[in-house]
Amino acid sequence: MHRDFAETLLPFERRWAWTEINREAIRTNLKTLRKHIGPDTMILTVVKADGYGHGAAEVAKVALSAGSKYIGVACVTEGIKLRQAGIKAPIIILSEPPVTTIEAILYYDMVPAVHTVEFALALGEAAAAAGVIAPFHLKVDTGMNRVGVHYSDAGDFLRTVSFHEGLELQGTFTHFATADTADGYAFKQQIDRFEQALEIIRFMGMDPGIIHAANSAAAIRFKRSHYHMVRLGISVYGLHPSNLTRELVRLEPAMSVHARINALKQVGLGEGVSYGFTYRSPGGINIATIPLGYGDGLSRLLSNKMDVLVDGHRYPQVGTICMDMCMFEASRKANISSVRNAQLSAERKPVEYGDEVIVIGKSGSQEITMDDMAAQIGTINYEIACMFGLRLERIYVE
Repeated sequence: MHRDFAETLLPFERRWAWTEINREAIRTNLKTLRKHIGPDTMILTVVKADGYGHGAAEVAKVALSAGSKYIGVACVTEGIKLRQAGIKAPIIILSEPPVTTIEAILYYDMVPAVHTVEFALALGEAAAAAGVIAPFHLKVDTGMNRVGVHYSDAGDFLRTVSFHEGLELQGTFTHFATADTADGYAFKQQIDRFEQALEIIRFMGMDPGIIHAANSAAAIRFKRSHYHMVRLGISVYGLHPSNLTRELVRLEPAMSVHARINALKQVGLGEGVSYGFTYRSPGGINIATIPLGYGDGLSRLLSNKMDVLVDGHRYPQVGTICMDMCMFEASRKANISSVRNAQLSAERKPVEYGDEVIVIGKSGSQEITMDDMAAQIGTINYEIACMFGLRLERIYVE
């Protein structure tokens, strides 16, 4: 009898490596952030990059059930996938997409960011031809110098395109470059510039619509930036955008990363492990392998730097991380020459084939976080989360 194993087997049965996404953690984070922000400001939940690796459609559903009013994506394709998954809430594309996507934008009822006259007029023409009005959000560049209409030109830009009957200005927004740093001067300069642009728009007799500027860091740190709506991304997933926000709100990470041991062997004195033999055995060392590598988002830069957890104990990862696998010392006592953390020296139970390994998450009193990994390779937790969304299948838990 034919059986579709891809559909019937759970992720951890198909391959011994997976992520778990805790829906309740996402709900709790949104409730915490709502309490911190206050009841009068709308929340847009950002689910770009497949929900920062957590699964865009599932995160959107949870966020909307927890009170989020809008969903934010980076591109048209992300928005289409959400519509196909049954998401009916307003979807804002946070950067102006190519003109070639306008037909899809109208068909799937999405709201694009706009910052060029060419795109705005093309959108208006297509909407008028279809007998509809296309809403858009004006993106204002207040100093990040990435995309957007220069803040001093916002009024003139709108005057140039506002004649078009197929267009409707639904919102006006900007993006902060330093809300997650201690550089208060740069942040104040950006918000002052944004408010100058809003003042000019109003002076010219136009309604800027829904005003939004705050990312997670600004929403947590600066009430002045809340306006009508805040855009919450990384904080929804339980990760802090900055050390400056840690004492202001308590967040719960929603993602954990798991694997099971699929090979065990004793490696003799002087024998190398993995590509390049960047680790050599001091003798009598058990090496465990798990099917998780840089093809799954575990950065090769973490080789010989990170730990994993088994049954509440830390074990040092050793050897170069491969595309599909990595190895760790699995002896009862840590090899003194490889100790990177005092906690490694504690005696541990022998590991066995099939034992669950925590790569990100909690085990007993021990925890490994995305912030730990990010610090080890000089990046940010955003990138770590997104990387683990590359190939690993997800299990959603409450």
